Formats: sequence, C-alpha cells, structure tokens
Amino acid sequence: MTNVEYFLAFLLVANVIATFFSHTRRLQDVDHKLNLVLLHFGIDPTAIVPPSNHVIALAADPKQRIEAIRAYRQQTGADIKVAVATIDKIASDAKADA
Repeated sequence: MTNVEYFLAFLLVANVIATFFSHTRRLQDVDHKLNLVLLHFGIDPTAIVPPSNHVIALAADPKQRIEAIRAYRQQTGADIKVAVATIDKIASDAKADA
C-alpha cells in the first residue's frame, strides 16, 4: 500500500469512529428525554415490571423455562440477563413453596 492509501484508510476509520460516537451521544440524549417525559407523566422509568400470571405459571414448570423467559421478555422488554434472573427467582420460589 502506498502512503496515499494508508492516509485514505486512516480517514475512513476516523470517520467511522466519529460517526459511532455521534450516534451514541444522540441515543443517550433521546434516552434522557424519554425518561423526562415518563417522569412528567408520573411513570418511574426504572421500575421493574412484575411478571404476569402466565409467565409465573410457565416459570414454575422447569420444562417451560425457555418459553417463560421468552414470554417475560416479550411482555416487559427486559434484556436476556434480567429475564433469566427473574425466571430463575420465580422457579426457586415455586420450589420452596412446593
């Protein structure tokens, strides 16, 4: 590669990095504004949505664990880590009650 090609590659990489950080900042701004709107209407943006009866019933059955995680994520929009932790807690509580 010639010096010109290295320079153009550097400019391309720099542009990609700058665009990434620009989009990241924009997403943070939108998230902040959305949280302000939620607070204005009296909705706590950090509140954890309790699982529905359907999800609890699925989580109580070890064979339905994946379906329970899927249903919880669909109903709440939680990420996979939170959903797995929630379903595991429900399952352990169901074992303790039995």
